[in-house]
Amino acid sequence: MPVDRLLPTQEAEDLLDLTRDLADKELATRVEEHERAETYPEGLFATLGEAGLLGLPYPEELGGGGQPYEVYLQVLEELAARWAAVAVATSVHSLSCFPLATFGTAEQQQRWLPGMLGGGLVGGYSLSEPQAGSDAAALRCRASRVEGGYAITGTKAWITHGGRADFYALFARTGEGSRGVSCFLAPGQVEGLGWGRPEEKMGLHAIPTTTANWDGAVLEADRLIGHEGQGLEIAFSALDSGRLGIAACAVGLAQAALDAAVDYANERETFGRKIVDHQGLGFVLADMAAAVDSARATYLDAARRRDLGRPYGRQASVAKLVATDAAMKVTTDAVQVFGGYGYTRDFPVERYMREAKIMQIFEGTNQIQRLVISRGFAR
Repeated sequence: MPVDRLLPTQEAEDLLDLTRDLADKELATRVEEHERAETYPEGLFATLGEAGLLGLPYPEELGGGGQPYEVYLQVLEELAARWAAVAVATSVHSLSCFPLATFGTAEQQQRWLPGMLGGGLVGGYSLSEPQAGSDAAALRCRASRVEGGYAITGTKAWITHGGRADFYALFARTGEGSRGVSCFLAPGQVEGLGWGRPEEKMGLHAIPTTTANWDGAVLEADRLIGHEGQGLEIAFSALDSGRLGIAACAVGLAQAALDAAVDYANERETFGRKIVDHQGLGFVLADMAAAVDSARATYLDAARRRDLGRPYGRQASVAKLVATDAAMKVTTDAVQVFGGYGYTRDFPVERYMREAKIMQIFEGTNQIQRLVISRGFAR
């Protein structure tokens, strides 16, 4: 069912209408084919780019769409309601543009951002390593100074769009300790960069997640974003925005599960009545709807704080925590509403349930979100 949204402008209303139309035509019609076959949706991100959906939250003067974050996130939610993997990859693309757009020099921005935000390129975010997921300060991948730039050596892990993206926000060690990590804008292909076999995941099958093996690949000196040692500051600043993206994706997925459950409950009959008319199941649907609406409200609150230039880090963690926990519960309940059919691949709710699980894990596990939130109480 269409979500009754409160959007700030007519332009935003028109953008959401365009997004819904494109998502219905280009995503909803292809999702089952690619998720079941685990094949990449060739050309789809170019289509999203041509529609202007890959640079929405960035200023127009930098090549972006100039949209408030609260509007961008609702676009992500609409995409996720049709195809979670594509929405997550779109969120990661936006995350990968953040370091250059926020910490890059004017010269760097003029050189690279128009292509990154204009839809011609798609990006990935390369922070995690096999032994350094939540503990980003434990990074080992190293960027060593050489003539003309930096030689990158080490292994990065869990890269969404790995091997397919045109560029990556790469974090590597240039010194020791928490102030020894730096950020680079790495090209998608360079001599000395190899890719591992895509992970065999529970869900989000159509978009690859891989490791990257850097074997002395040289990046030019002007691909350093910010200054040496500023990497973790950049990474954590970007992740506040990225967590909101995942929250919006989780809400879209939960909304799709709720819609499927409501439709099924109005069609299926037991004991001479539609199952929606049985109070026990009606209350389950009511709880699902309350969880979706509450999760949406948390990410919109954080986004509006961001748009006003106010601190929003705690609210971003709350939104990511609430929305992804809600998505896990709502998708599980949707399977329950379908009964035995919910456990089969004849209906999409089993896929929704599998896709929801990872959202509690990436962009900082929900245990890390609780740690971030609780640290704010210390005096």
